[in-house]
Amino acid sequence: MSNRVDIPEKIRTRLWVLAGGHCQYEGCPEALWRDDLTMAEMNAAFIAHIIDVNPQTHRYDPVLSKELAADISNLMLLCYKHHRLIDHEEEREHSVARLTRMKRQHEARIELLTSLQEDKKSHVLFYGANIGEQNVALNWKKATQAMLPERYPAEPRAIELSLGNSSFEDSSDNYWNIERQNLRQNLRNSLRPRIVSGDVGHLSIFAHAPQPLLIELGRLLTDIPAAEVYQLHREPPDWRWQESPQGFDFIIDEPADVCSTVALNLSFSATIDNSRITAVLPQSDLSIWRMTVPTPHNDFLKSREQLRLFRKTFRQLLDRIKARHGQDTLLHVFPAVPVSIAVEIGRVWMPKADLPLCIYDQNRKLGGFKEVFRFTREGGRDE
Repeated sequence: MSNRVDIPEKIRTRLWVLAGGHCQYEGCPEALWRDDLTMAEMNAAFIAHIIDVNPQTHRYDPVLSKELAADISNLMLLCYKHHRLIDHEEEREHSVARLTRMKRQHEARIELLTSLQEDKKSHVLFYGANIGEQNVALNWKKATQAMLPERYPAEPRAIELSLGNSSFEDSSDNYWNIERQNLRQNLRNSLRPRIVSGDVGHLSIFAHAPQPLLIELGRLLTDIPAAEVYQLHREPPDWRWQESPQGFDFIIDEPADVCSTVALNLSFSATIDNSRITAVLPQSDLSIWRMTVPTPHNDFLKSREQLRLFRKTFRQLLDRIKARHGQDTLLHVFPAVPVSIAVEIGRVWMPKADLPLCIYDQNRKLGGFKEVFRFTREGGRDE
């Protein structure tokens, strides 16, 4: 126990550096230089021994305890809670091997983070809006954990584009106009100048909002700034990309007839029956394209590779539809897609080259799909 050993200041300082100023107990994120409640700066650290100096504990060694009493390889930086846990409450459950592993893994992680080069920096972008009565808060800790080790946050806070404390639901009058205007204004004021100046070189995008607003976010960002869009998974419930499923591919169903009205059915998170589209558009003169996956469900998107494949396949699909129906055709888009794919739809769409889009939203309170936004060619006016 550290209060019985005079540990030199030089060793204490080195231990703080190796620990990155955080508790070294596995899974504990506590910063030991401040109080997390008041943010007051303070020293909240305890130095614990792996091979203990107390003869009454099971981690005591008659020879090594004395030899390693002030050796940095035998010391851990801990918060009060975990210092007490390993030395008192659950002393026997914390073996030398277990504590050594914790120390080694923590210090390796800190070394990795501090050795990352400038091109690994990314600015975290948050955008959220109410989905029905739900307003899901975006979590800084979970978002930044998903970035590592490929990227790390360029700043200690996110660039926030959300409309704070909104009471509007997506079935309310003016919801879409208010959210769209807010998104445009925040992006114009908070993000665009920093992109133009070169201050922001890469974005890590975390969003949770109705699909038309996510498509609008992607359209406003375009694919010019380097960015990665993340997906909130249900199992496990985090933003980390997972392994890509083997043999995965997107499926394209092409209509037999060429009609003057053209719709695109995007059945990924769920299956959209074409009858829900013909309830909105004239069935007698309608061509419906369909892009889907082998088994549509709301947690099918697991990996970066799947999202990259979507961008490539969707880009090719837009070209096929334009070639078959003509460059002046309005494309009606009915989406049931994951968050990240909705953002990428907007980023992939090119206002100079692609067909104008009419975006629909499914809302049970309003009785089905309703037109929300229109994206016109460059020089036109978006509605």
